Amino acid sequence: MMQFQHHMPPKKLFVLAGEVSGDLHAAGPVRELLKARPETRIFGVGGAKLRELGADLLYTTDQMSIMGFVEVIRQAPFLRKVIRELKQAVIREKPDAALLVDYPGMNLHMAAFFHELGIPVIYYISPQVWAWKERRVEKIRAYVDRLLVIFDFEVEFYGRHGIKAEFVGNPVVEELADLEFPSRQEFMQRNGIDPESRLVGLLPGSRTQEIENIFPEMLGAARNLQQRGNVSFLLGKASQIDGSIYERHIRKAGIQPIACSSYEVMNFSDLLLVTSGTATLESLCFGVPMVVLYRMAPLNYLIGQWVVKLKNISLANIVSCGLLSERQVVPELIQNRVNALEISRTAIEILEDENVASSMRDQLRQARARLSSDSPSRHVAAVLLEYL
Repeated sequence: MMQFQHHMPPKKLFVLAGEVSGDLHAAGPVRELLKARPETRIFGVGGAKLRELGADLLYTTDQMSIMGFVEVIRQAPFLRKVIRELKQAVIREKPDAALLVDYPGMNLHMAAFFHELGIPVIYYISPQVWAWKERRVEKIRAYVDRLLVIFDFEVEFYGRHGIKAEFVGNPVVEELADLEFPSRQEFMQRNGIDPESRLVGLLPGSRTQEIENIFPEMLGAARNLQQRGNVSFLLGKASQIDGSIYERHIRKAGIQPIACSSYEVMNFSDLLLVTSGTATLESLCFGVPMVVLYRMAPLNYLIGQWVVKLKNISLANIVSCGLLSERQVVPELIQNRVNALEISRTAIEILEDENVASSMRDQLRQARARLSSDSPSRHVAAVLLEYL
């Protein structure tokens, strides 16, 4: 028999990851897929991680990272242009499948388009429809071929809506498993920190807006904590944010945190002050006591209160306590409560009461165990291979 096999054109996968975290989570499965099928052509929207894997990016995450209801409206013409160009590229390239990662506003719109063209849609990291915009469930049911979720409670939530979701484990747990750190003693020595000092980590967020809104109050709280005893501060900066933004606030506050990687901050801190977002989930994986902060523009907050139906905003609490629970494992300070006095008061309660801190650590560790699965990346890649 003659073998014509090797003349098959390489398969094509369209990927849409509009945020830095989405780029990171998409890179795992794409890397696994390329191990099995190195000739696969990847194109779409992503960031540095997907580019390293050879993806052809039509737009990048730094162009797409837009936060808040008001900002999205302001950027609407740009987003419409992106969607138009992506659709043209899809028609031109005819991908064999689409991997959509999080980023629901654009991804659900694109899912409908793929569905019309008969291109299978694999949605990884489902939109947080359990938090708001529950009507998006209808779109997921109509347009998504495989829904791969990263929280176990989502399987039950979608089941109630007649959608089969597959829990693949949480990529954050997988990404953190490979990290290695020096001993605490070595870390303190290297950074010239008094070995008796308590360490408080500052994680002000990954978007300029968040940093402008929250970082000054974090630093004010740090100043208050410093007056109470021997405390040193670690600062996790987001790589995509211009360093001068941090410097301006640090100069004004007159406090000198030690800059290190966000994961070092999580690993070595006794307590974290953290802006709500993926970082609260990562911090949960490290089992670190934390105070979660969130503040947005007043108009965005009003709209948010009207549309979001959760009692808790942080993933640390949602994963620990369940979707609609009012219970909190870690305190959340929102809007006006994000002020130096309230933050430092909440922090002191945890820092100065070992029972509070250790109970928090235990509950976070239990929650982490529920997020685990062997390897989300391999699991998602296996699903992609079924369609390629």
